[in-house]
Amino acid sequence: MCGINETPSFCGDFDPMNLLQRVWRSSLGKKYLMALTGLALFGFVVGHLVGNLQVFGNPELINSYAYFLKSKPGLLWGARLGLLATVTVHVVTALTLSAANKAARPVGYVGGSAYGSSWRSRYMLVSGLVIMAFVIYHLLHYTVQLSPVNGVKGGLDFHSLTARLADGTQVQDVYAMMVHGFQVGWVSLFYLIAQALLFVHLGHGLSSMFQSLGLRNHVWGSRIAAFAQVASFAVFLGYASIPVAVLTGMGSDYVKNLKKAPTTNTETLR
Repeated sequence: MCGINETPSFCGDFDPMNLLQRVWRSSLGKKYLMALTGLALFGFVVGHLVGNLQVFGNPELINSYAYFLKSKPGLLWGARLGLLATVTVHVVTALTLSAANKAARPVGYVGGSAYGSSWRSRYMLVSGLVIMAFVIYHLLHYTVQLSPVNGVKGGLDFHSLTARLADGTQVQDVYAMMVHGFQVGWVSLFYLIAQALLFVHLGHGLSSMFQSLGLRNHVWGSRIAAFAQVASFAVFLGYASIPVAVLTGMGSDYVKNLKKAPTTNTETLR
């Protein structure tokens, strides 16, 4: 029950929609959303990297990992839909805050940028949009496996690449798919450019995230900034190492041997 001196907005039954509206209408609320969705996306980036780095092991390692994910459609699609919602909120919030900042200062800063702002911060929106474009392409390339976008000569259908695990289970040959995909020069170049932009984006975004959540102060500020630089560079090195390794010969003998092997029936994988 509401008391005489209680604020009306906190009285009565809890209304989650009203709370969300108040958060969205507040610039501080949007910054919290940016920080929390950014944290979730950083967690995904690290988890995805750990999975992808299995390509440096035996081909069965990453093929088994991919088969495990596909064998859990509820978990997989739940994660995909959650990721899609998180990306949507992150992008829309970024665009909204950028538009609000421009509206609040229609006249640009002298010299073109705010005093004390880093070059990373000035390119956050641009780098984010390019990364989003890359993610769309990456999904079409390796998740949807749309043949026209993979750039492989002869129009190779990635769905046709199959392998057998040690227990005899027929699975999609994700190892071969990654090798074929990154053997295409322009695909690897696009991938490396996107990872470089991700490095720029994370370098500023991680530091800003702590500030938006009120966890950055004069004591921890320099340490948080150092963590952001080290973490973003480690992510860049991890992702960049895969196309570089393929371009320098990793997996080439494996895919050559596949071409010599008899074609495998893949109808059960489609």
